[in-house]
Amino acid sequence: MISNFRLHTLGLSLLIGVAAVPAAHAQASISSAGSGSTEDRVTTLERISNAQSQLLQQLQQQLNDTQSDIDSLRGEIQQNSYQLNQVVERQKQLYQQIDTLSSSGAAASATSSGSSDNSQQASTTDQSASDAAGQVGTQTGDVNKDYNAAVDLVLKQNKPDDAMAALQAWVKKYPDSTYQPNANYWLGQLYYNKGQKDDAAYYFATVVKKYPKSPKSAEALLKIGTIMKDKNQLDKAKSVWQQVIQLYPNTPSAKAAQKALAE
Repeated sequence: MISNFRLHTLGLSLLIGVAAVPAAHAQASISSAGSGSTEDRVTTLERISNAQSQLLQQLQQQLNDTQSDIDSLRGEIQQNSYQLNQVVERQKQLYQQIDTLSSSGAAASATSSGSSDNSQQASTTDQSASDAAGQVGTQTGDVNKDYNAAVDLVLKQNKPDDAMAALQAWVKKYPDSTYQPNANYWLGQLYYNKGQKDDAAYYFATVVKKYPKSPKSAEALLKIGTIMKDKNQLDKAKSVWQQVIQLYPNTPSAKAAQKALAE
């Protein structure tokens, strides 16, 4: 687009330069139009007028083309600015969530004793996920069937992108479901597998912050530490893993965090 703009600008400059030649010729022709018969003089003036009109039309077309390119460039700049602002805002939210994990950790530990019922329910959810078949974005109105259909896209059909779309639709439609921690954890894992670690950390942090009593919370917090290590933010990784050990002692996640710290 920029090259087209430069091309139009160059063409406009050339037209203006070329216009000087016909204009000078027109002045000379007008001066010489005084000789000859009246009919010849009228014909000469009409020819000069037509030539000037064509030149003005060409100049106007060049100006219109240049203005169109400018408008297109302005639109692209605005779109790029919007996308950049979205990325910056998402990054800001991610780090705000991670920074608040320490302050919310104590409250999570105090309430973790009430997690046994949720643990029993959540442990059977993923096992039954492969029993349902679903299409991307399909919403039947049954929270269990829709969740199982979304997870089935990963477990049986090996369609991670479709599963992400289905899970995101599910999360929005059923915000009060007890499967919300599992769905957000799945999204975090799917984004992590794709290498989109900031998005993965966002969903893992959502599990830890919103559902501290869920059995998925310990796993999600462990994964956040792994992401911090991947990003070479070792101090944050160590801090997160220490929280896993403190908040979820004697769990597989705590043992994995101890091993990570030892390494």
